Parts: sequence; structure tokens; C-alpha cells
Amino acid sequence: MLHLVPELRRRRALRNAPAGPLRDYLETPLPKPSADYREIGLLAVDLETTGLDPKRDAILSLGCVAVRRNRINLDSACHHLVHTERAIPEASAIVHQITDDQVAAQGKHLNEVLAALLERLAGKAMIAHCATMERGFLGHACRRVYGVGPPVPTIDTQALARRTLERRHIPYKDSDLRLHALSEGYNLPRYRAHNALSDALATAELFLAQASYRDRGKGAPLRDFLTYRG
Repeated sequence: MLHLVPELRRRRALRNAPAGPLRDYLETPLPKPSADYREIGLLAVDLETTGLDPKRDAILSLGCVAVRRNRINLDSACHHLVHTERAIPEASAIVHQITDDQVAAQGKHLNEVLAALLERLAGKAMIAHCATMERGFLGHACRRVYGVGPPVPTIDTQALARRTLERRHIPYKDSDLRLHALSEGYNLPRYRAHNALSDALATAELFLAQASYRDRGKGAPLRDFLTYRG
């Protein structure tokens, strides 16, 4: 019965969603947890923000790239700066290299960025690293713009790594679970950290490496990887 809960949440949210991008997203059935993950549309997503609290901090940029049949579709890659009325804290600008001038000149409205993301996410599962951040900020943003937060089935590559280490009784530090430390462990390409698009790409590559190591090419149901069902 657990597999029915996300679908029930989708239908409940649909009843309260206004016409527009969120309703369009909710009208598309969620991927079935029993389906082979290789046949499910996946979207790797990364957000850069001014801080860690969705209620107080703002989304500065969003990057995403689609994955299907164990392949990353680079043609689908997108990156958006997000306009914010707030001044970007100096500490945040140092980390992300995103400045007030850049956001003022190139930033899109949050409504526009959310609409583009929801269109890409419809019928897919999201991949994110330390996914509580992406889920928290996206859920809060959707509630602010549309009044409703959408269910989003999510694969958290950090949670998958932690699960593997604990199952094998391998000790680890928090730093071992960072995106680029895990990517290095799989001999994956190294990208500049804290860029939403390159982090989304690194997350997609990390998931495919984790999945390949786990299923040995035999496939596995999506539910084996889901950290949040919806």
C-alpha cells in the first residue's frame, strides 16, 4: 500500500492547485516505484541558495539535466539564475560566485524558473545530492507561488552512499559524503563546485555509477533507489 501514498498526495494536491504549471505537473501520473529505474525519466537537479533555510533564504540558481536508460542527455542541460530582491550575502557570493549584478542583469523571475522545472519534472523522479535542500526549497517556493507543494519522488545520492557504507560497516566522516568526494571515489570527472549546472551533472554521473555498481547491469525497481517516494 505504500506505493499508493504518493499518488494519493498527487491527487489531493491537484484538487487545490490553480491552473498553470503546477496543475500541469500534477496532472501527469508519478513514475511507478515498481518500474525498472532505467526506463523511468530522471532529472538531476541542483540549487544554489543564499543559505540553508527555505523560509529565510533565497534560490540563486538552478541547474538540471535529464537521465534515461543509463544515459545523460546533455542536450537537456539547463542553468538559470534567479532574480531576488534581497542583497546576496558576501559569504554566499564567495561560495557560489554569484553577485547582485549578475542576478540583476541575467536573473529570471522565480515563477518562470519554477514553471520550466515543473515542466521538465512531470512524470519523472528527481535526483539530488543531499536532497533535503532541493526538496525543502522547491516545496517552499511552490507553496509561495502556487499555494501548494508538489509530491516529488526523489533519489538522494548522498543517502545512497551513506546506506552503502553503513551496510558494509565502513566508517566515514561527513566530508566523505560530499558530492565531489564521492565522485572522486568512482573516478568520475571533477567539476568546479557550487555551480548549479556542473553539480547537477556531477550528481547524475554519481547516481549512474552507484546504480551500475549496485545492479550489475541487471536493472532494479525504482523503489530500490528512492529516498522520498513523493
